[in-house]
Amino acid sequence: MHIDTGRCVRAVQSKDARFDGWFFTAVVTTGIYCRPSCPVVPPKPENMRFLPSAAACQQAGFRACKRCRPDTSPGSPEWNQRADLVARAMRLIADGVVDREGVPGLAARLGYSTRQVERQLLAELGAGPLALARAQRAQAARLLIETTQLPMADVAFAAGFASIRTFNDTVREVFALSPSDLRARAPRGNPGNTTGALTLRLPFRAPLNPDNLFGHLAATAVPGVEEWRDGAYRRTLRLPYGHGIVTLTPKPDHIACRLTLGDLRDLTVAISRCRRMLDLDADPVAIDDQLRTDPLLAPLVDKAPGRRVPRTVDEAEFAVRAVLGQQVSTAAARTHAARLVTAHGEPVDDPEGGLTHLFPAPDALASVDPESLAMPRTRRTTFTTLVRQLADGEVRLGPDSDWPATRARLLDLPGFGPWTVDVIAMRALGDPDAFLPTDLGIRRAAQELGLPSTPAALTARASAWRPWRAYAVQYLWATDSHPINFLPV
Repeated sequence: MHIDTGRCVRAVQSKDARFDGWFFTAVVTTGIYCRPSCPVVPPKPENMRFLPSAAACQQAGFRACKRCRPDTSPGSPEWNQRADLVARAMRLIADGVVDREGVPGLAARLGYSTRQVERQLLAELGAGPLALARAQRAQAARLLIETTQLPMADVAFAAGFASIRTFNDTVREVFALSPSDLRARAPRGNPGNTTGALTLRLPFRAPLNPDNLFGHLAATAVPGVEEWRDGAYRRTLRLPYGHGIVTLTPKPDHIACRLTLGDLRDLTVAISRCRRMLDLDADPVAIDDQLRTDPLLAPLVDKAPGRRVPRTVDEAEFAVRAVLGQQVSTAAARTHAARLVTAHGEPVDDPEGGLTHLFPAPDALASVDPESLAMPRTRRTTFTTLVRQLADGEVRLGPDSDWPATRARLLDLPGFGPWTVDVIAMRALGDPDAFLPTDLGIRRAAQELGLPSTPAALTARASAWRPWRAYAVQYLWATDSHPINFLPV
């Protein structure tokens, strides 16, 4: 979008928050860069330069605006609606792969050479993987500086910097303030945590309807791993350097997030996974406008706009749970999952609630005795085949997944039909166009609305909803009185 100068100028002049994260405005006369909705008086159009990423702005020598804090914008929705090389690379960078494995590790996961990955990122985003990861480290550093009283050396290494000097130089270059100055400017009354517990705000593009989003997560919550408590969704997190517990509370203009981490180096990964689970980088205006073109869907969209697709923080976990949920009720699926958690999950301590375990990793589940599973023999085979292939790496479910290839691989597994594959594609892989024409709830909703109710005819009608059919699923599901559609009380 940043190459459409006229559209970008109009967005800046109208301070349109819908475009935050889509592009950034660099002002040549001041040397700063802003989000489109920056509250200051807009600069003259001839002084604006539009860049596709904060990293590109920083690489061009611009500093972050102290008023609008462009580093806290929602992420670009592009990376969650595409499955090409650049989108997969951006999801991996957000998941901290460059910090942990370097650019060669990023390229290896994507199956391309480092040179090709760097060239494509530079062409589309104006910055290579190192610059993009650096911008992410700077944002993590700012968050730790402003929300904790950790020593600056601890902040530097927790944010992913290799040295204190690099940390100091980066913070000064990006924010035009020293780390100590940033801390001094932080709002008063900061709790100053030093134990790994952080409180922050997760921004999103309005509107956001929390009903089906949190309703789905709460209604399907696995005891011990997830819970709804005091108006918030809580769950355990398996992270690269340890484990964590997150508490997410819907607010009118943000999601309140409280993170308790065993290792602060997991901060950016935990935030990225929570944003992905709640689908916070979606562009609801574009999605809803497309779905409104169908006169039978339009009333559902107008009644409760801004529905998101409830996703996951752990793709392998969700795939296992999808198998456990085949042809059984939501309550039965939770019971099956809870038994696995109690028997094979890793214990965690949660002094603030009732969370007890991490969901078992594929390696642990691969050793489960099939005869101990209270399910039909054919589903036992499906379960054991899936967890074995997840453990061996034969099936890869993650931010680097190639969606068509992963779908084909899953369909080859015994017991995997289109419904199971599409629900994994929708909620684990994040495919915004995944569709469930054979789902009973979808067919019932279609019949009530006057849409075609047979899978083939409904799929043909749904072609007009592309590429947002996964969001149409949420609106169709919402016609039912199932608990997944209601915010818990």
